[in-house]
Amino acid sequence: LQPGHGVAGLEPWCIVQPSGACLMATGLAAINLAVAGHVELFLGFDYGEKRCGMASGNRLTASATPLPTVAAVGQARWDLIALRVKEWAPHALVVGVPYYQDGAPHDNTRAAQKFARQLGGRFNLPVFEVDERYSTTEAHRLGAPDADAASAFIILEQFLASLHVPH
Repeated sequence: LQPGHGVAGLEPWCIVQPSGACLMATGLAAINLAVAGHVELFLGFDYGEKRCGMASGNRLTASATPLPTVAAVGQARWDLIALRVKEWAPHALVVGVPYYQDGAPHDNTRAAQKFARQLGGRFNLPVFEVDERYSTTEAHRLGAPDADAASAFIILEQFLASLHVPH
């Protein structure tokens, strides 16, 4: 699920399909429509080149829990993520995608989007891209001992909260 650049709650969203295709929808209600009722368990990701924060979350309780950060690159990273996917058996994945303050994309935006496409392809699960501006700043402000895991937690909790917005 990836926000476009519009008024909060009215922007278009991209739901990344396992094929890598982008299904467009509009408004916060689109989030609820995009996440079918059977999708209850999620893994959230705060992508970084060397470290990848992770969190698990549950739609029913609209809550998330930070998981240990994956501090690996290349195939070692994918192996560790695969273990988590097997352990938690999520129905969908959520990836935070960073943007500049004005909403413009940058190199890390494209890297996180590529990571989201790779996740969908590797694990054949729906992947929702969400705007993660300020999640790391918030994690540091809260004094989190593992800012990457805390960022993934913040990203996933915000996503889960959005599923309970009345439409």
